Amino acid sequence: MLRYYTAGESHGKCLIAILEGIPAGLRLSKEEINKELARRQGAHLTGAYQGYAGRGERMKRIEKDKVEILAGIRKSVLTDRKGETIGSPICLMIKNKDWSIDNQPLRTRPRPGHADLAGILKYGREDISDILERASARETAARVALGAVAKKLLQEFAIKIVSFTEEIGGIRISEEFSSFQKFPLQKILSLSESSPVRTINKTKEKLMLEKIKEAEKKGDTLGGIFVVIVDGLPVGLGSYTQWDLRLDGCLAQGLMSIPGVKGVEIGAGFTLSKKLGSEVHDEIFYDVKKGFYRGTNNAGGLEGGITNGERIILRAVMKPISSLKKPLHSVDIKTKKATFAEIIRGDICVVPVAGIVAEAMVALEIAKAMKEKFAGDSLQEMKRNYLGYLSYLKR
Repeated sequence: MLRYYTAGESHGKCLIAILEGIPAGLRLSKEEINKELARRQGAHLTGAYQGYAGRGERMKRIEKDKVEILAGIRKSVLTDRKGETIGSPICLMIKNKDWSIDNQPLRTRPRPGHADLAGILKYGREDISDILERASARETAARVALGAVAKKLLQEFAIKIVSFTEEIGGIRISEEFSSFQKFPLQKILSLSESSPVRTINKTKEKLMLEKIKEAEKKGDTLGGIFVVIVDGLPVGLGSYTQWDLRLDGCLAQGLMSIPGVKGVEIGAGFTLSKKLGSEVHDEIFYDVKKGFYRGTNNAGGLEGGITNGERIILRAVMKPISSLKKPLHSVDIKTKKATFAEIIRGDICVVPVAGIVAEAMVALEIAKAMKEKFAGDSLQEMKRNYLGYLSYLKR
């Protein structure tokens, strides 16, 4: 069993993340986790864009996220190697440089599209800060840290995860699902990691950047679509035996839990509604070297809630964020009088960042499925189980 939790508020002292179920013997360093945190902030970008286009001042100028490992990873006495998991829960901490939760003014003007109003009604609070501090997407930094650990585990099994931006504000790199599904992962990684909007089409990148600038001038925000691809998966992760064991459902829940995500597709997704069954289903072939394989991948690597050996391809829609410089109509929760929503410092577009968070969520769900399938209290035991399964598949 692999499970995880986060705690902390947007302007609290820190974020805490706990991950349970990672086998003992996995080598891991703070630097590897910090690398993923830097990707979330766009800190690896250089030149004209210091960080992702559309990001606010907090991410560009203030926060420089670094992790502290509080538990679960330590030096191995037997091998004299630093940074090995020991099988117990892993606890991570990310300090907030921008913290002042106790000094915030009373907030009473909820933002349309945010958890503000629903939250204060649900929890019986009078200050919107009590809601927005935890509902804030700042919490996703903790998830990215956890996802870094999950990615490290998956690397031991040659499983890779990449993401990129497909659309921002109506500027889309392609309408055809088949146009990128067989792209080499290294090419996707190279293009997206060098782009200020994390896209793989340089022509559309320029148009996306222009769209972001236009929205910023208007005091508005933009949404879009990001794609996550998982490669190197064996057949048989997940199960159809119970509803909550279906891997497609688990992945969809993970993506939908990211603040601002309003829709998820697997494979060709909603475009399948326009086609005949004979045009949709991925025909099965066999090759002595490859084994069973599909000529296409409209299913996105999942059938019956189980991986079928092809790439998992996920697409998600991110709405424009709700903190606007030109706020929408609202009602003051104290006076009940009409007003405008409060102007809160925020981003213009977070689609590029959402892809990084999505990688983390997908990594956690895939790692969970791998642990369920191959078990093992140590990494060595888990690998033996995995190799034995691969041997069975070859036979």
